[in-house]
Amino acid sequence: MKLRYILLFLTLPLAGADRIDFNRQVHAILAERCIVCHSAEKRSGGLSLATWRDTLDGGRSGATVRPGNSAGSILMARVTGESAPRMPLGGAPLNESQIGILKAWIDEGARATPDSAPAKAKWEATLTLTKPAVADASIDRFVSDYLAKNSVPLPALVSDAQFARRVYLDVWGLLPTPDQLRVFTGSSAPDKRPKLIAELLANNRNYAENWISFWNDLLRNDEGVNYYSETASRKSITPWLLGALESNMPYNRFVSSLLNPVAPTDPEGFLIGVNWRGVVSASQTPALQAAQNTAQIFLGINLKCNSCHDSFISHWKLKDAYALASYFAPEPKLQLYRCDVAQDRYSEPSFLYPELNRAPASASLADRRAAAAAIFLDPRDGRLPRTLVNRLWERLLGHGIVENSDEMDGEPWSPELLDWLASDFVDHGYDLKRLIATILESKAYQSVAVAHKANEISYVYRGPEVRRITAEQFADAVGAITGDWHVYQASYSREWHVAANPLTRALGRPIRDQVYSTRDNQATTLQALELVNGETLTHWLSRGAKKMLGELPPEPASAYDLPYSVKNGPQDFDIDVSKADKLWLIVKDNGSYSPEKVQAFWQLGSDEPMPVKTPSVTVLDIKGKGLTRLRGMVGIANREVTSDINPQLRFFVFETEPNMERLTPVAAEVPVAAGPVLKSPDEIVDRVYWYALGRAPSATERSLAMKTVGGPSASGLADLLWAVMMKPEFQLIY
Repeated sequence: MKLRYILLFLTLPLAGADRIDFNRQVHAILAERCIVCHSAEKRSGGLSLATWRDTLDGGRSGATVRPGNSAGSILMARVTGESAPRMPLGGAPLNESQIGILKAWIDEGARATPDSAPAKAKWEATLTLTKPAVADASIDRFVSDYLAKNSVPLPALVSDAQFARRVYLDVWGLLPTPDQLRVFTGSSAPDKRPKLIAELLANNRNYAENWISFWNDLLRNDEGVNYYSETASRKSITPWLLGALESNMPYNRFVSSLLNPVAPTDPEGFLIGVNWRGVVSASQTPALQAAQNTAQIFLGINLKCNSCHDSFISHWKLKDAYALASYFAPEPKLQLYRCDVAQDRYSEPSFLYPELNRAPASASLADRRAAAAAIFLDPRDGRLPRTLVNRLWERLLGHGIVENSDEMDGEPWSPELLDWLASDFVDHGYDLKRLIATILESKAYQSVAVAHKANEISYVYRGPEVRRITAEQFADAVGAITGDWHVYQASYSREWHVAANPLTRALGRPIRDQVYSTRDNQATTLQALELVNGETLTHWLSRGAKKMLGELPPEPASAYDLPYSVKNGPQDFDIDVSKADKLWLIVKDNGSYSPEKVQAFWQLGSDEPMPVKTPSVTVLDIKGKGLTRLRGMVGIANREVTSDINPQLRFFVFETEPNMERLTPVAAEVPVAAGPVLKSPDEIVDRVYWYALGRAPSATERSLAMKTVGGPSASGLADLLWAVMMKPEFQLIY
């Protein structure tokens, strides 16, 4: 009997008094032997051992201590010499007693005090996916389990009108028309929400023209910003990208085409990158850009710091960035530069995760790119689908499952949800539209949005967050409501296709000379100034109001229109101006690198050439001068700068004052069919409220709106449009 009691006693958990005491025993060792290099101030390797919390947080190499697992803890591997270099570096090794204390403390759970609960292990992202073994797995199953565990009530679902507005904006980037909204809200079909999602995703054009802005931000693709260098100009990938989205190209093929462009129509411009003129930092060569961009976009890894020097904030080294860049460089062997100083070190192709490494078939660039694509798409590489899933979740619900999609080593608020969604995405052929539909059909997506908590120490998911509509969605809403769209290459176009203007820049459209994975969701002073006083929106709403009332006159046609390239030299012109009293001579940029540096000229008859800026408008009064024909020459005056700037201009002559935004004839087709011309103040107010806000105006709103619109007048309607578009209800997705 006594033996049984002894055995029972031995199997009982240790009492607090019998456990290792961190402050008295462990910290004493660390303070004596380690703190010189690993103090809170010095943090060698990013690691502080000054406190219990610091010790658990680890350093650039990740978790130093794994509670309950001394054999898997870096701290033990270093102090025993199992992993080089042995610590303390340059000092005498720890004795057996000290090592024993550290080992016992870790195996007991690395507790803060003997009576504390075992420490929670620091999150460490795995490379491979772990699909949860749950029979009825779904987004809502994992979200429901998480909310219950964190004592958060299930959020209510949004109304049909709110859902329609949200899903139209998220799939098409357009507001539902009043008719579309009435049809949806008036339906009693129990499956109308999934049916609407399917209908929206089936419209390939509208889907692609919305989501292309998201991918343009990520892939640094922007036709509206031109770069010209001595090595390689920026090359648009728009035709390929738009086609890939319209055809719903599987994501594995999508990535493969970007990393290994072999067909003439493949997106070579992604690897070419943005190349600036003159001397640039060694960390900004095309190959290093390719390494940084591919790691960030597809794996959620930041290599920017360690493209110049070993990172101060992560475990990535200079050699890691150069090894990845070697897959994309003209030659496989790259000399390392540390802070722009050449090193006597060279890199060859090698991946960030050695277990995925595979040797290229040869040293050729084609084979190295092919090897890189194969590595990124290795089935063991769970980071690729995990990162994409997190980006789409963040885009659609306002906050990632991992907070920062560019730092995918961060801890997800639900690791099970993230890996289930990523595994499901892979299992269904990397189908982007199916992944989006899976998210949109969930109650999690369809829940009432909550405000973002800016100062929350530890994020807790409570539902989707309130989001701001994008710059392109704002502009497309103006175009759809008013019927007045911007023009791209002689066609009315959605905003993604035209060059950014002061309004869309203020609303967050980036320049895209670097990867932009998210846009600022907060209002800014510049935004407020542009919305309140900006000429772009004021002029657009003035035109739009006239368009809605049928008062916008047709645009005048030009008497002369010459797309001009510097390689063609000066060009003669001869125009009949017999019916004109005035002439407008216009020079517009047509895609130059630095248009402000280009000095064009007009030479009229035998007069001396007249230099003008780019862009410029020159007005000639010819009334009563008997001039019937205008002859002369156009060209570029300062040809000495043309080799650097590669100027592309367009010369126009008009006989009546032109609209500077409509200098060329425009095809009649518009992205969204225009509504009927509005006649009465009542129908004007109804259309503006239903289209912009998805609801009827209140009695007070109607009264004020009717007074604003007046007779109706175009100026009054422009004021009403502005007032409604300034509402948070218009600019935010609830």
